[in-house]
Amino acid sequence: MTYAYCERLSALDNSFLDLEDASTHMHIGAVALFEAAPLRTADGGVDVERIRAAVATGLHRMPRYRQRIERVPIFGHPVWVDDARFNLSYHLRHTHLPRPGDARQLKRLVGRLFSQQLDRGKPLWEMWVVEGLPEERFALVTKVHHCLIDGVGSVELTGLIMRPSAEPDPRLLEPPPPWLPRPVPSCASLVAGEMLHRGRMPLGALGRAARDPGGVLAAARDTAVGLFEAVAPALRPASATPLNTAIGPHRRFDWTETSLDDVRRIRRLGGTVNDAVLAILSGGLRHFLHRRGVDVQGLEFRAMLPVNVRTALTRRQAGNQVAMLVVRLPLDEADPRRRLERVVRETGDAKRSRQATGMRALEELSDVTFTTLLVLFGRMTAAARPFNMVVTNVPGPPFPVHLLGARMTACYPLVPLFRNMALNVALFSYAGRLFWGFNADWDAVPDLHDLVEAVERECARLCDAAGAASGTPAA
Repeated sequence: MTYAYCERLSALDNSFLDLEDASTHMHIGAVALFEAAPLRTADGGVDVERIRAAVATGLHRMPRYRQRIERVPIFGHPVWVDDARFNLSYHLRHTHLPRPGDARQLKRLVGRLFSQQLDRGKPLWEMWVVEGLPEERFALVTKVHHCLIDGVGSVELTGLIMRPSAEPDPRLLEPPPPWLPRPVPSCASLVAGEMLHRGRMPLGALGRAARDPGGVLAAARDTAVGLFEAVAPALRPASATPLNTAIGPHRRFDWTETSLDDVRRIRRLGGTVNDAVLAILSGGLRHFLHRRGVDVQGLEFRAMLPVNVRTALTRRQAGNQVAMLVVRLPLDEADPRRRLERVVRETGDAKRSRQATGMRALEELSDVTFTTLLVLFGRMTAAARPFNMVVTNVPGPPFPVHLLGARMTACYPLVPLFRNMALNVALFSYAGRLFWGFNADWDAVPDLHDLVEAVERECARLCDAAGAASGTPAA
């Protein structure tokens, strides 16, 4: 007998659905470049059918990618259900750059792909195989809705179809197992399940309070402090900048990369890899905004930093498992070494605060009361402008990985734009390199590549400063 199936979205996952509109697309993504030779066909193209077969075989370990959104009647809360009409050919697509293809053409194509919303009636992901790149390479462009997964989770799940060896995974060479979609529950079952969920959570809280009243009171006190520290930034708007304006649906995507050896050299001055990244970005933004005519002295420019809270048990689960920290970036500091020192102090203060705990508490409170609570908080922060941009750093494998023998040579990540936020930056560390992805509104940031070049120059300045401090010349 086949049983009906559904799985409820968390409040955080639901918030990414509800915050999306015609101009604010809530998909994350990446542009991965591969050596084409191992997948080259007799006519000189890329063997897309082998890639399709490997993805089809891997899908049984990624069931969320064959599920769509269904709404619970009356309540309207979304749940995941199996898509009986799932068609892999719709999600895995194939295109070619005009000859002769180059990086600029690929960036323009990626910008157009990321400008298009995902179809809510189907599983919320796409993958594009792009041929025609220089240097005998091809690209995989992925788009996945943020309600389905976060950045770290996407790395874990994508890893299921890649391996560290050039030898193909034998499991990906086998035919995919049969897949039988489970029926969608009836309307009455969906309503009953939602009522049971909402009634069970308060009862569980009362039970914990009865068993350990002291512990519950201490946890409530810590939660209240964390909630205040999470909400407080929304009461103090960040400075207005040309990067904080109404956005449209169209995107520019650009990228660069940095050697992790350079970042480690910068770390000799203090701080973590993330601190070095924020110091480099702060210097780049300082010069970029100065060219735009912005007075950076005294500028209250803040970045929101997603924090991974996955554990060993949940690292391959779909859905979002992140908290948020808000950090001031010292764009008013001209000296690169002092700028890094200030970044280290700012991130240290944020980590010692209870911002992340407060955001997790707000997510849990939304789950047990009204899921729209988190959505309202998101809209409030968009209107109040507590931060100017999002900067996220996703750790990838320190060794090369391969898809059917084709080595991945680069991977540039994308984080979506929020309302009144025309630029966000995502980073991905992989095989000794740090890959930067710059996602921007097409109209608000026509000079995006100027920022990319400013970031590259600032990285060189910080490397020089680190070399001078240690008495060794920079590379």
